[in-house]
Amino acid sequence: MSFRLYLCIDLSKNFIWTVSELEASVLLIDSAVSVGSTLLAYLLVRSLVVSSVFSVRYGLLLLLGSLIFSVLSFYLFGTQRTIIRHTTLREMWKLVAAVALKDALLFVYVFWVLPHDAQTGLMAASLGFMIDILLTLFLLLSMRLMMIVLYDLIKYKSIRRENCKRVLVYGTGDKSVALVGRLQNSPHYRIVGFLTYGKRLKNHILADYPVYYFETNDNVKYLQDRYDIDAVLFATNDEAQHEQERLIRHCTEDGLKVLIAPPIDEVIDGKLMKQPIREIKIEDLLGREEIKISMNEIIANFRGKTIMVTGAAGSIGSELCRQLATFGVKQLILFDNSETPMHNIRLELEERYPELNFVPVIGDVRMIPRLDYAFRTYRPQVVFHAAAYKHVPLMEENPCEAVLANVAGSRNVADKCIEYDVEKMVMISTDKAVNPTNIMGCTKRLAEIYVQSLGLAIEAGKMKGRTKFVTTRFGNVLGSNGSVIPRFREQIANGGPVTVTHPDITRFFMTIPEACRLVMEAATMATGTQIFVFDMGKSVKIADLARRMIELAGLEVDKDIKIEYTGLRPGEKLYEEVLSNTENTLPTSHDRIRIAKVRQYDYEEARQAAAELETLSRAVEIPDMVRLMKRTVPEFKSKNSRFEVYDKEIQ
Repeated sequence: MSFRLYLCIDLSKNFIWTVSELEASVLLIDSAVSVGSTLLAYLLVRSLVVSSVFSVRYGLLLLLGSLIFSVLSFYLFGTQRTIIRHTTLREMWKLVAAVALKDALLFVYVFWVLPHDAQTGLMAASLGFMIDILLTLFLLLSMRLMMIVLYDLIKYKSIRRENCKRVLVYGTGDKSVALVGRLQNSPHYRIVGFLTYGKRLKNHILADYPVYYFETNDNVKYLQDRYDIDAVLFATNDEAQHEQERLIRHCTEDGLKVLIAPPIDEVIDGKLMKQPIREIKIEDLLGREEIKISMNEIIANFRGKTIMVTGAAGSIGSELCRQLATFGVKQLILFDNSETPMHNIRLELEERYPELNFVPVIGDVRMIPRLDYAFRTYRPQVVFHAAAYKHVPLMEENPCEAVLANVAGSRNVADKCIEYDVEKMVMISTDKAVNPTNIMGCTKRLAEIYVQSLGLAIEAGKMKGRTKFVTTRFGNVLGSNGSVIPRFREQIANGGPVTVTHPDITRFFMTIPEACRLVMEAATMATGTQIFVFDMGKSVKIADLARRMIELAGLEVDKDIKIEYTGLRPGEKLYEEVLSNTENTLPTSHDRIRIAKVRQYDYEEARQAAAELETLSRAVEIPDMVRLMKRTVPEFKSKNSRFEVYDKEIQ
């Protein structure tokens, strides 16, 4: 057993190697020092005080008592579990208390068990115990000080080895063991041991290296501090991805590098390539705890019903389908115009939910006959409308398509809900509909206006129907198709740079599952035509998000991956809003969901505007179409866009 192992004894109960063996060793060493001090004290007192009781048998019994009481006292105070190089005043006082307890017990033992001289016994015992205490404390403290000094010398020597990183190899498979041979003579990396999850291989030795384990972040932190670990080395990228939610998160929190060994033919002079982790846990990027929702009421609300999801192959739509698949629905209708994504979600549902009754329907919400077929054939009771164009720059360049999909498409779905007596339609909107600065945001606000005015007309008795129209607004969704996360991930994988439009740009974020759960919660609590807004926490700087992703990949900003600023895109604004300045909200039973109080539009006006916008968009009359959008939504003010000129005309 090496000297360094004796140097650091864990105070934690969750020790990560051969704790009991090391503790026993330290306990025996301390006890031996204590007994040795008792022996020296006894010999010194025997030379100074003449007494008939000082025989060989007396001395042996005294040393036996000292051994028993030393082991007992040190064990009770746990001095053997102290990390010596981190010794504090508290640990010193524990040592003093242990020695005092040992000598107190020994004093009682001498006067109650061993023979003693009535004349000189008390004086000899007092002198002996005073010498014993001082000598024991001096030797134990000196030994610890010497070990601390030696540790510092060893550590200093190792630090002087330029660019030599101390690493733990993850896993105990063949590929992990093979890394030992590949790095045996490397001047850049020094293997300290292997690291696995769980205690299954505790106390094992592999390829002459100890196997350590981790279960919590404290375990990882302990290993880092005790063995001066610089990095954790993965044999393959697949293993790194598997540990993304566990070990890599701990490494990130503790400042440990994450290394992935390249293929054997890419190793040059024993050097390892530092590669990014391709898959990053989305929740780590939020900077907050995940929003929790009780699903019992939601499940009960949808169980046994036929439900249609438009845009079912998209990011939000597909997650809605996954969650609805677990609710015991009668039938799930997937409606989308994207062939390959629809095929993929179909295969996934067939594999994961073989008992689910679902129907994939290829169709476009802009095509009324195809939409009518789906409603007429399957008669949905609840419709989640997630089909939409959402990318701001693209829609700024293709405004007519944005109007056709987001405005006319939403109108078509809403009208069919009325025609086929759907109980509830839930429309997925966006925070970009609030004080919109781009075409996409304005089209979503126009869709809100039509749906809301239709619902209010039904409630007022101006229109026949029983459908409740619910609108949900939330911000950007982490990991959705075309979002910054996949883009940043790809840029990091390619070695950078990571591109951000502006250093101060911020966005509200939530995960796809969070968004879908909140949508279904809002749908469950809705009592009429309402617009629900979600509390998404604090807005996040996109630049900070990029830095976080780079760090999670085990890389350093500016050193390994640079961040470049490209300027705001057409229609893009620095800060998103959830509510406009003229709006207020009402609370709901969920602290993250509120009801927006918005301007109400007359249904006939909204219908005429939607119809005229569709006519203009199909004729590709862009100027007249944009002017009408700005008249209908007065708060629509273009930014960094070719359509800013029309704002002056409207004024």
